[in-house]
Amino acid sequence: MARVAVIGGGISGLGTALMLGRRGHTVTLFEQDARQAGDDLDRDFYHWHRPRSPQAVQPHSFLAPVRTVLRAETPDVYADLLARGAREYHDFDWFAEHPPHRAGDEDLVTLRTRRIVLEAALAAALHRERSVQVLRGHRVRALTFGERRPVHVTGVRAGGETHPADLVVDASGRRSPVPAWLVAAGCRRPVVDSHRAGIAYLCRWYRLRTDGPRDPGRVKTGSAAPFAIAGVFPSDNDTFAVNLVLSTGDPTRGALTDPAVFEAAARRFPATAAWLDLDPEPQSAVLAMAGLDNLWTGLADEDGPVVTGLVNVGDSLIHTNPTLGHGAALGLRAAQYLATHADRIAADPSGYHTWTGQVLRPWFDAQVTADRANERRLAERSPLAESSSLSDRRAAALGACAFDDPVVMRARAEVRHLLRPAHEAYGTVEVDRHVTAWLDARPDFTPAHDGPTRDQWDALIPA
Repeated sequence: MARVAVIGGGISGLGTALMLGRRGHTVTLFEQDARQAGDDLDRDFYHWHRPRSPQAVQPHSFLAPVRTVLRAETPDVYADLLARGAREYHDFDWFAEHPPHRAGDEDLVTLRTRRIVLEAALAAALHRERSVQVLRGHRVRALTFGERRPVHVTGVRAGGETHPADLVVDASGRRSPVPAWLVAAGCRRPVVDSHRAGIAYLCRWYRLRTDGPRDPGRVKTGSAAPFAIAGVFPSDNDTFAVNLVLSTGDPTRGALTDPAVFEAAARRFPATAAWLDLDPEPQSAVLAMAGLDNLWTGLADEDGPVVTGLVNVGDSLIHTNPTLGHGAALGLRAAQYLATHADRIAADPSGYHTWTGQVLRPWFDAQVTADRANERRLAERSPLAESSSLSDRRAAALGACAFDDPVVMRARAEVRHLLRPAHEAYGTVEVDRHVTAWLDARPDFTPAHDGPTRDQWDALIPA
């Protein structure tokens, strides 16, 4: 069994430490923030200043791999998560009745909850784990290195002490200092692939009133204009978030931080208007986030690992712009693989790097492609109806058809939940047949947005 040092106490770090500890490894987790998620979820969520983790207060919908990994590895954490208010939502819940079951349908479940609820459940489980020591308020300031070549990490330095380890796991996030430490120690440079995502997020949190309406009815959770996307994130304990996404270059972005302007804009989209019509109680200011790159940091190149004794997980390895919600799902999948093969990875990380390249990297590439298209569309502000392309019409039909046809919804859900790549899920004869039939029944179908026009949007912004 290995001695493991985990740098960083976010979801990926907490999950990695817990899974390793439950396999008998001796784990020390180092987290520079002295505070942890506790029993008062609202206090921790709304009043914990976390400048290094702006995503912590943004809305989350945890995809199928989060649920699958937790149920397989830490069922007590999953039960605690539900007890704290997280809710399951199956993609087929959109329909009045689920279609006949097929293998894999049981996994098409989103966990609707704020991130703080998952952090609290993981932290509570770690507190009970005897083989894991959590050192909060301890910032790792350096790595220690042995005499082996290639460069071999032997531990970390934190709190004025050296902590030896057979394996160090970097889970310190997208701004991890570890790559710079490795280069300074004489390693070959990590393989960094960075893509700017020119997309900005603004959200505001609400809570349904105990004496008010509880459900907006059968309403989609997303709407779009040529220049903006609006979404609703139903969450735990009667909370939900309204989210607006637009280009970082949009001149109205700053004005939307005014709650009155934000809500007026959100009411221009059917999805968000339906929830705001429930007269919820605002719980937060308008919370903004931008400047997020899609960033891959690989610790292996064509010559093999650039370092031994150390691997990375979570945002330290793969940071994706949150439009598709991949972060926690990919982080926990990596944590599960690492915990399962820890002894082998401590001896030689080559297999881990191969696995991440084969299993995780395609989802990173898909995110980059999607973000480029979204950034271009939001910046160009082109109405869908202006396009006469048959491929654009069919692509729009694919999305619209899913809400009428369970076969197409299943394919959509498999892609969304990282279970199958788009070309596999959508590229079947069955899906093609169903989309064709849907279009044949709607010969006048034209791709269109359901959000405001640009003139309507600009009229909401104070001069």
